[in-house]
Order: sequence, then C-alpha cells, then structure tokens
Amino acid sequence: MSETFTETDCHTETDLGLPWNVVVHNDPINLMPYVTQVLQKIFGFPKSRAEKHMLEVHQLGRSIVWTGSQERAELFVEQLHGWLLLATLETSS
Repeated sequence: MSETFTETDCHTETDLGLPWNVVVHNDPINLMPYVTQVLQKIFGFPKSRAEKHMLEVHQLGRSIVWTGSQERAELFVEQLHGWLLLATLETSS
C-alpha cells in the first residue's frame, strides 16, 4: 500500500514577489562626495541622480535608492555595507 502526500500551497510575502526597498541611511562618518561616488559605482547612477539620493540621506536621514526583487536588494545592501555605508532592506508598501 503506498502513501499519498498532499502538498499544501502556501504563500509568503517573498513567494508573492513583493518589491523590496534598498534604503541608505545617514551616518556621521562618510562624506557626501564619497556617498555620491559609491551610489554611482554600485547602481550606475549618473552623478546628478546619485547626488539627489545623497542629499536626501543628508537632509532627511534616509533615501530609497532602489526597489525590486528581494534577492537583488539583499545583494545591493551587502555591496553598500562593503563600501561602509549604512543600508537596510525593507518591504515596499
């Protein structure tokens, strides 16, 4: 007699492919030109866009610099940490 297994279809936020935000936060260590250069290097932003995000970080304390899949967002956060920037990941609402 063989056993029958039933697979239950479960969904989580990750399964649904909800977008994730990469957020860069202000810190007392990194200079503004450095933050601009890192954003250009990691995301390929033109200088004007990188400066816009850098100013948001400086003036508002944070800037959402990228939104997309969780896996890619995690990679960007890891890269930002490698350049010593304070960055986090959050679900996009």
